[in-house]
Amino acid sequence: MAGIPEIVTMERLDTFLFRGTATPTRHTRVFGGEVAAQALMAAGRTVPADRLVHSLHAYFLRPGDPAAPLVYQVDPIRDGGSFTTRRTVAVQHGKPIFHLSASFHRPEEGFSHQPAKTDRPEPEELPSDREVLSAADTATREWFATVHGDSPLEIRFAAELPRFAALRGESAPPVQRFWFRTREALPDDPLLHACAVAYASDLLLLSSSVAPHATTLDSGGLQFASLDHTLWLHATPRADDWVFYDQEGLWAGGARALCRGSLTDRSHRLIGSVVQEGLIRPLR
Repeated sequence: MAGIPEIVTMERLDTFLFRGTATPTRHTRVFGGEVAAQALMAAGRTVPADRLVHSLHAYFLRPGDPAAPLVYQVDPIRDGGSFTTRRTVAVQHGKPIFHLSASFHRPEEGFSHQPAKTDRPEPEELPSDREVLSAADTATREWFATVHGDSPLEIRFAAELPRFAALRGESAPPVQRFWFRTREALPDDPLLHACAVAYASDLLLLSSSVAPHATTLDSGGLQFASLDHTLWLHATPRADDWVFYDQEGLWAGGARALCRGSLTDRSHRLIGSVVQEGLIRPLR
């Protein structure tokens, strides 16, 4: 099982050119969060260390091949007095598969406010992901092993996943809430922790959109894929301590869905916001 430092370790081929490898997986395509994390790391390695990433905007263009290297081409678009902007394109088999724009900001003082605290269980009060899955049916355990079995993240679900309602033939609210952290302690590198959060931000998010329709993404009746993904970081995260991910499927229509999420730390500080649009195309 590879940890986040191994996942985002890449070979520097030139000043703005990097090569990474995909983590072996049971999937036929690379996990989108992994490509996003590697693309962000490539961009961040061309930016002064005192500038911290505060936003990334990404498009998933083609499925990633887990058996082939990933080449990341970084375009140094702008180096300003306070902000630095980078664009990264991931390439496989001579074609772009992923596009990321990231902005980095020199820390400054300013106004501060955030949403009110929400009720949530603490991670110590919740069973581990493996304990939850031990009571699940065989198909669900196989799904989890495929999706998350080799993940560098530990997860603790704050409530029943909508997937379990769907397997009973029931619809559910389009909401998923869970804690996550890396399985290993990470060094004090803000870019590395940001990459870990970028990795986690794609986890399970699109699946929240199908909960009201009493189905799952892997039911065989849907073609699904992440289309575009945005992450704003409001504070420097610590990914090896628990982060609470509150996900909601806001809208679905025209074979697409829009999902959003908020990321808070142990002290209820809002550290990140996520929005993703995905394809959920019924197969007829």
